[in-house]
Amino acid sequence: MRRRVVVTGLGTVCPLGVGVKSAWGALISGKCGIRELREPEYEKLPCRVAALVPKGPSPSELDLTKKFTASELRTMCPATAYALLAAEEALSDANWLPENETDKRDTGVAVGIGMIDLVDVCTTYEALKKGYSKVSPYFVPRILPNMAAGQISIKYGFRGPNHAVSTACATGAHAIGDAYRFISGGETSVMVCGGAEACISPLAIAAFCRLRALSTSRNDFPHEASRPFDKDRDGFVMGEGSAILILEELQHALNRKAQIYGEILGCGISGDAAHLTAPSEDGVGAILAMDRAIKNAGINLDEITYVNAHATSTPRGDTIELKAIETVFGGHSKNITVSSTKGAHGHLLGAAGNLEALFTLLAIKEHVFPPTLNLSNLDFEGCLKFVPNEKKRWDGEGRRVALKNAFGFGGTNASLCIAEFVN
Repeated sequence: MRRRVVVTGLGTVCPLGVGVKSAWGALISGKCGIRELREPEYEKLPCRVAALVPKGPSPSELDLTKKFTASELRTMCPATAYALLAAEEALSDANWLPENETDKRDTGVAVGIGMIDLVDVCTTYEALKKGYSKVSPYFVPRILPNMAAGQISIKYGFRGPNHAVSTACATGAHAIGDAYRFISGGETSVMVCGGAEACISPLAIAAFCRLRALSTSRNDFPHEASRPFDKDRDGFVMGEGSAILILEELQHALNRKAQIYGEILGCGISGDAAHLTAPSEDGVGAILAMDRAIKNAGINLDEITYVNAHATSTPRGDTIELKAIETVFGGHSKNITVSSTKGAHGHLLGAAGNLEALFTLLAIKEHVFPPTLNLSNLDFEGCLKFVPNEKKRWDGEGRRVALKNAFGFGGTNASLCIAEFVN
């Protein structure tokens, strides 16, 4: 029998704040974490907005020099640092800091990074011009996508599965799905899972601009730049941060009287097999991922009432996803509420699916639909319901069940089925 998997801990470092309470509070109150990039090196770029982790001394802000020593920071890229801090909060939240060897061997890590830090690559190449000895011995460990998982495993002595996935913007959702499978299949009882990203730089912004993927029309109004589903959307806004979930086998969680945020019912993955960067026009990859997640969960379509969409604020991507959702749910679409939180925190690339899964769990637990900011003129004709600009109560009878979508370059897709926990 497949074992049930629940979520017992959450942690985040994201553009809406440091810590789950801060970030969630900002999200449901309609705040936005996107700001103007005023540094001189961005001045001539078409896009000059991004969603950065807030830096400073307050509890909701971050000062890495207060969290890590200088020698520790030399061994890791910022994305790994974000993942370590989010993992620390999540493990504390789950009250899972095992000291005996058996528990450590029964705890694994699945944390991915979508892109390496291009600043690291550029500065190291410049250092090499001055001589071989100027290259940091930590350069390779800093840029490997699996090192967030490795650092977490090393810090806490976790000897279960040590796994990393790097599937562009589907990374975080794939990591959660893989962790779910490790536990449900009996390989381990606890998984620390999610993703991290910290690749905002002039080179990264320029490269995504060359793909015509980023918003360029609201450089002077950064809070309005990310606008999923809106007719005036013109591209996504890059973000950074990390979100970590603690997944646990149900009986293991019950035996230690752990709090439970919700349950991972299933995961569906697929490939578009169509284009390097654009989603398949017919939405077949998204359709297959959602359909497989529902079938993997073993539930009926009409049990689902919310979809936390991938919806990055690109003209083609948002429309294709909405059509795919209607195709999957058919006549039940009129009962489906859809929102995208990227209007508030931008697109965290490899950390998008996991941060939004965290918000989906809190939406389920607190019976509220998080809003889609900047949704003034809906670019869709259909039966689906939306949450423009302000949160809505998630009313209704029965268990609350949601899908969380995440799609990445290369046509890689993931959909998670997440539900209210009912014993």
